[in-house]
Amino acid sequence: IGAVSLALLAGCISPAMNEARSKSPVRVLTSAKPMPLVAECIKFSWQDEGVFGVDASAYINTDKPGQQTVYTRSAESFADLVSQGTGTAVSYYAKQPDDSAAMRRLAMLATCL
Repeated sequence: IGAVSLALLAGCISPAMNEARSKSPVRVLTSAKPMPLVAECIKFSWQDEGVFGVDASAYINTDKPGQQTVYTRSAESFADLVSQGTGTAVSYYAKQPDDSAAMRRLAMLATCL
């Protein structure tokens, strides 16, 4: 049931992500750490209920080889991660980039680099 739910959720948010990707990311960052480690860190930090309250949700999509996407419910914020040598390039997107939650998510993401 959980896998089916995640698949349905991913299908619903893909159009929102594709629309956001048609524009420039809010921020592009790099890390010397490997992509899976950075992705798990971002996911974990975005699930912090002490910071994000009831909106503390994060998921990882690994459908594309060499790329992972960490995203929130309804793709309000998401990060595309791509392997870059031994490190990772991270593109951060947010529907409302000046929103306080989006800025907190960006700050939490930065701690994972």
